[in-house]
Amino acid sequence: MDIEFKLLGEVQKSDIIDLMNNQLVRRQMPLLTGKFDENTCSKFIEAKETLWQNHGYGPWAFIVKGQFAGWGGLQMENGEADMALVLHPNYWGIGKLLFKKVIDKAFGEMGLTSITVLFPPTRTRIQGILRLGFIKEGKYQVGNEEFIRYRLNKPVK
Repeated sequence: MDIEFKLLGEVQKSDIIDLMNNQLVRRQMPLLTGKFDENTCSKFIEAKETLWQNHGYGPWAFIVKGQFAGWGGLQMENGEADMALVLHPNYWGIGKLLFKKVIDKAFGEMGLTSITVLFPPTRTRIQGILRLGFIKEGKYQVGNEEFIRYRLNKPVK
């Protein structure tokens, strides 16, 4: 499958705005409140690019067959690499493939020993991440929202 990783600033803001205003996407993102407009998008891109500058990694835009499919990757969360994967519903079927590409980067070229993922407690369909090897660590607070944190350790070879 033709997949590219680009910086968020390299894609059309309108594509990001459409994604972040999609009701199916928003349902999984309790920190995403209010309208996600062009001004919000500019601040979002700037914040994500700052992660790259400060930590050497951050989220990418996922381009599938030339089309923006979503964004995600690793970003610093309280001193740890936390994974995000935000896809347009039309691309939910390729989440596992994108996950594998991000994990290969994390445990390969980046040399990380573990990553985390944060899910809102309302997200009850978690069997997929458990099958991938994530282990539940417990509750984690971001702003005024509570999440459940899961950790994936680098496989021992």
